[in-house]
Amino acid sequence: MNTPKVFESEYRFCLILWEHEPIKSSELVNLCKEQLGWKPTTTYTVIKRLSERGVLKNENTIVSALVTKDQVQASEIEEMVEKTFEGSLPAFVAAFTRHQKISQKEIEEVQRMIDRFRMNEEEPG
Repeated sequence: MNTPKVFESEYRFCLILWEHEPIKSSELVNLCKEQLGWKPTTTYTVIKRLSERGVLKNENTIVSALVTKDQVQASEIEEMVEKTFEGSLPAFVAAFTRHQKISQKEIEEVQRMIDRFRMNEEEPG
């Protein structure tokens, strides 16, 4: 299943939803007013739009997500790498590391991820 597209303002809304779900739509409206400065109509419009795209469901005024934060983030990263770096992960990493200071701790963490990936790849499936 492809993860539905979530745009920036919708993502900020989803962060609130993921933290509080399942939640009554009226409570979600209050949280969006407090945290995002949205009018109730804006929140209800976003709920409707995301429901139509399969990002969330709103049943009996209870709103819950149909996709996870990880799924949305992974989809965004895949799209950006594909669009900006012709799908090349090494090109993305090279560009990122050219413009970001990376600590020794972060380098070691990434190395552990690569090592875990290699170990899983070598195991007979």
